Amino acid sequence: MALSYRAMLKAALAVVQAGNVPNIVGTAGIGKSALVSDLARQMHAHLFTTVVSLAEKGDLSIPVPPLRDEAFVKTSQYGTLANVQFGYSQTLVEIVKNAEAHPEQAIIWFLDEFNRGTSAVQSELMNVVLQRQVNSLHLPDQVHIIIAENPDSSMEGFNESNYAVTPADAAIKDRTVRLVMQSSLSDWLLWAKQVENGQQRIAPLVIEYLQAHPDQLDHPATDLGPTPRAWQRVSQNLRQLQKLPSSDQHQLMPDVFSGDLGVETGTDFATFVLKGAGLQQEDFMQQSVDEISAALQKLSEGERLAQLQKLVNQCGPQIFTDPGMIAKMPALFTLLSPDGQYALGQTLGKIANDHPESLRDLYRAASDNQAAEKFYRLLSQIAVQE
Repeated sequence: MALSYRAMLKAALAVVQAGNVPNIVGTAGIGKSALVSDLARQMHAHLFTTVVSLAEKGDLSIPVPPLRDEAFVKTSQYGTLANVQFGYSQTLVEIVKNAEAHPEQAIIWFLDEFNRGTSAVQSELMNVVLQRQVNSLHLPDQVHIIIAENPDSSMEGFNESNYAVTPADAAIKDRTVRLVMQSSLSDWLLWAKQVENGQQRIAPLVIEYLQAHPDQLDHPATDLGPTPRAWQRVSQNLRQLQKLPSSDQHQLMPDVFSGDLGVETGTDFATFVLKGAGLQQEDFMQQSVDEISAALQKLSEGERLAQLQKLVNQCGPQIFTDPGMIAKMPALFTLLSPDGQYALGQTLGKIANDHPESLRDLYRAASDNQAAEKFYRLLSQIAVQE
């Protein structure tokens, strides 16, 4: 049994709200950290993350020499803690400070890569997970602990797993709720298409490639291979590489993408990009109409029409409301024959039928905007053609 991303979000939330500790188990790069971040946003919780695999024995429980009074954090409800700037102590200080400053806000303490820590480190964390206590400090009630692990061969269903992990103590297994996570292309694409800081989380070319190659989202490999986390890095690298001259893109993309996805998938994706998977919404928004026209003029009439139809479908109703898109569309129509213009107009008409309010917005804008008036008049002329 395993849960997709969206199902895991619901399950983890239910477990947390029940007062228990979710133990999210999944392969490296599948999206466990991203999921916990989304869960924290959903709960309006402050998120603290500790990577257990980087911890050393004693980071949590090593004795601290006597310190001056100002070196201690004294809380009204939860005890006293020495503010030592190493190990987990500083994280605990920040958690307690946050709890006292915002007593109504939930806090998530995410212990990532839990079973990649040594047995000694895991033992030190036992009281945190099981008893919610560190020496004399009691965790505030609003703190919710979530742990994440990679699968190990002792887990049911993972007999062939070969991760270099230290199996968790039986007490941890008995006191946490194991939730196994699996990749889901449909869930991942919904996440990928969400807009952050003015752009999609994942570049459209990555989305288009994975829609055509659904088996490549999460493909096990002995060395490097595609995972959801690897595709996120590929998207970030792609956006930077596309700013370089074409000759540099051809030289660098195969190696850069192979460094995340492995040679086979990396070179295949580079070929997909360099062959020109077509005009994308980001290109339409960022490039000048002359740059877009120059690229389209290299294509045949049929290819040109197909690219423009795909583009307007990607843009959806935004094509009628975004001033930059509105200004470019009449010039792009001129690249097509009358039959091609009619076909593109039909595609736009379908979007307008599905989103009539957007066409009304264009009509209103046409009253005092020359570009909008030109685009609206062009669509009206196409609409009356037989």
